[in-house]
Amino acid sequence: MLVSIVIPCYNSEHTIGQVVDLCMEEFDKMDGYECEMILVNDYSPDGTFETIKRMTEKYPNVIGLNLSKNFGQHAAIMAGLQYVSGELVIGMDDDMQNHPSQIRQFLEKEKEGYDVVFGVFKERKFSAFKNLTGAVSRFLLWHLLERPKGIQMSSFWLAKRYVIDRVKEYEGCNAFIQLLFFRTTHNMANIDIEHYEREVGKSNYTFKKGLKLFMSFMNYSIIPLRLATFFGVIFSMAGFVAALVVLIHKLMNPAVAVGWSSLMCALLILFGIVFLMLGIMGEYVGKLILTSNKTPQYVIRETLNVNSSEKEQKIEGKNDD
Repeated sequence: MLVSIVIPCYNSEHTIGQVVDLCMEEFDKMDGYECEMILVNDYSPDGTFETIKRMTEKYPNVIGLNLSKNFGQHAAIMAGLQYVSGELVIGMDDDMQNHPSQIRQFLEKEKEGYDVVFGVFKERKFSAFKNLTGAVSRFLLWHLLERPKGIQMSSFWLAKRYVIDRVKEYEGCNAFIQLLFFRTTHNMANIDIEHYEREVGKSNYTFKKGLKLFMSFMNYSIIPLRLATFFGVIFSMAGFVAALVVLIHKLMNPAVAVGWSSLMCALLILFGIVFLMLGIMGEYVGKLILTSNKTPQYVIRETLNVNSSEKEQKIEGKNDD
């Protein structure tokens, strides 16, 4: 069985070669499986693409893609998915924190009939700040999206080909691969895996990039709009009741002065809610504009180990932010 491994690469000139070598070693140990690897350089400023070139020369089953600018991790994965040929597809990172030695666990779990398998880290080897922001985003996504009960998502996953084929059809802005899985199937499972220490450098996910990725959940949920309606109704009712209370109090005791402090507090709270809801609606409008003007998900500048017919068919990309 052919397994396709898609790896988005950014500033990984010192690690991606080791990742490829270890993946090849793992598949050499397993009977009944062979692999292909699709390495997507997301416009790294270092020598990542040169390392990818060496890997494509060393292994004929390694495909290299070079994007024309930095489109982001999930857009790079979407680009790589266009070139997969395997019955199973694995997504993993390029920094050795997702270790190739654990691929066997995914393949064993898939045999139980699951469509998607996520690796859950026993201990997350991130900074305290990243662990905190990650916990907050996971909590919010858990309550804002329809997803299977008890399933946690991660950047180390396995999916069956039919799921990947549905994911590739996505043409909206801000692709979020794991959320596209939830939209396709709920036949999922988690496995416990080790999260290895980063061997070189530091995480390329800044707070800004993480926030942008988190906000892309709006492409897959209308719950924030429903919350805007809910809060609008609640605060309108509360304002009406408060106005009646103030009026009655004033009629019963004309000497009562209207409090400036209480008025300002009420205004700040209410206007804060209003601007929050306007911001949410603005996000949705902005995403509609990005989709309608066909902003590309990715643009592939160069391919390696790809025949000309595949290159002509897939190089254009899809609409995205």
